[in-house]
Amino acid sequence: MSMAGDADSPIVRGRKCGTCTLCCKVMRIVELGKPRGVWCKHCSAGAGCRIYEERPAECRAFHCGYLTIGTLSEDWFPAKAKIVLAADLNGKRISAHVDPTRSDAWRAEPYYRQLKEWARLTAPEQGQVVAFVGERTIVILPDKDVDLGVVAEDELIVTRERLTPFGVEYEASKIKKDDPCAARLKNSANEGA
Repeated sequence: MSMAGDADSPIVRGRKCGTCTLCCKVMRIVELGKPRGVWCKHCSAGAGCRIYEERPAECRAFHCGYLTIGTLSEDWFPAKAKIVLAADLNGKRISAHVDPTRSDAWRAEPYYRQLKEWARLTAPEQGQVVAFVGERTIVILPDKDVDLGVVAEDELIVTRERLTPFGVEYEASKIKKDDPCAARLKNSANEGA
């Protein structure tokens, strides 16, 4: 739920980036060819973007979850949490972009408990909760976490549920985008890179 500060802004009233520039490290910036987990060459860590007025469109459009989700506590301030939350796949995926120098931050409390709760709530609708630690991808499922390693540009993340004698079990895998199964899975499961 977004609790914007005013009708024209998705930012929650009273929240701001301040000295936090973690998104400039943990996020991939396609327009600049910047991979996840390394500082953008245009960022002055703790100060901001040196090309702010000319920054790429994807940077202009981005607002982290801490800035836009009013129900998140101050614990989720990225500079403190070492996690930048984002929504992907038209809101079907919650992504936790983790500072690789604190690769275990997503497993710390209160973060892990909240990520697991989001996984429990979104899994029945084929939603995803994913932790990105550098280029490594970990899918957070209600019943386990699945480390997929590096998910290449030509691959999709697929999550499914399977009924077992002990109840529902969730699975996560990656497949090639041109795999014939990808079209079928697109209709029955959530996927994305």
